[in-house]
Amino acid sequence: MEIIPGVVMRGNFCKFTIIGIVLLFILISGAAVADRLPHQVPENQKISISTIIDVVGYVSDSSYFSWTIDYSETPVTGIQLNSVSASDAYILTDAQVNALAAEKSSAGITYSVGLSNTLNSLTVPDYSLDNLALPDIAMSDPWWGKTWRGIINSLDSTAYSKTDDTLTGSIHNGKLLPGESIAVVTYSDSIRTNGGHLMLNKDINFDSQNKGNGLNNLEAEKVLTYESIDGSILVGSEEWSLDVAGNYADTADSIRCVFTSAPDNVFPAFCNTVKAKSELVNFKSGQVSTKGGIRAVAASGDVPAGLFYQIAVTPNADSPDGYAEGTVRTSFAGSIMEARGKNDVPSATNQWSDKTSVSGSIRSFQKSFEYESGISL
Repeated sequence: MEIIPGVVMRGNFCKFTIIGIVLLFILISGAAVADRLPHQVPENQKISISTIIDVVGYVSDSSYFSWTIDYSETPVTGIQLNSVSASDAYILTDAQVNALAAEKSSAGITYSVGLSNTLNSLTVPDYSLDNLALPDIAMSDPWWGKTWRGIINSLDSTAYSKTDDTLTGSIHNGKLLPGESIAVVTYSDSIRTNGGHLMLNKDINFDSQNKGNGLNNLEAEKVLTYESIDGSILVGSEEWSLDVAGNYADTADSIRCVFTSAPDNVFPAFCNTVKAKSELVNFKSGQVSTKGGIRAVAASGDVPAGLFYQIAVTPNADSPDGYAEGTVRTSFAGSIMEARGKNDVPSATNQWSDKTSVSGSIRSFQKSFEYESGISL
């Protein structure tokens, strides 16, 4: 018979002893790695849920949390027609109207057109001001070869007022704007029994305010002890997910601490997803403790995104044979995409996963996962 380290064979049962498996995944920003977390909104929330159960019988307990937050402050330059009767108002050609419509999404511009194709307003993000405005317009058109700044400056200053403003971000399904970042957090936990004795203590805490290093927006901790009666079982699962994405941004606009330096003057674009999950299947006896946390909002770009999760399974204190009984599974996974400079094409990709499954008589099972990604760790 083959002897496997950490597994003791007793009759037809596998006795598992798995101690201290730790997965540490840290991304430290060089020129191509930098999670930049969104900032808190003006109005914030704190939520705490505490659950204590000690029951012999049927139990159903579940928790779910989903949080999406977007942030951007985009400087824009615009012009506004002073009066609809202004004699020097610019009359757009049909080709210019069509060209503006074609460039609206890619350049991030907004505009309005009045009667007889009068240009009433035009707003251009500052990051697009020096880009070629209408690349597909005919060479004979007066706007051919002009940048957005050139078009704005060519309009009559007596007919139009020039404005400078800042647009704040909102949740949307389109491509992220330069300087924009978004975070999506999900958490779920479920426990079901069809009998037996369950003791459960669970705490969930959420705070939507900006967090610094070592602090989390969402934390959950759980300890349960279960003993089967007349063949009853427990099933359960817990899952954490953190998605953070952002377009490039100027470093000077993202880092507040004067003692923190960045390797470049631009935070590159990124799109990173990490997940942690555990499952209990046909669990008959044992004690399970889990703890996890996510950091997804910060006031400064030098605070990294973070997710940690740990689980431990041990026998009940009064277990006659010193083993927990059942199946325990864990799964940790991530997908990382990072660009360089102001490019929107990945310069680095990284996909990874870690899966463990044990079934039978378990003396000890422990796994710990920690993830951070940012310019300064």
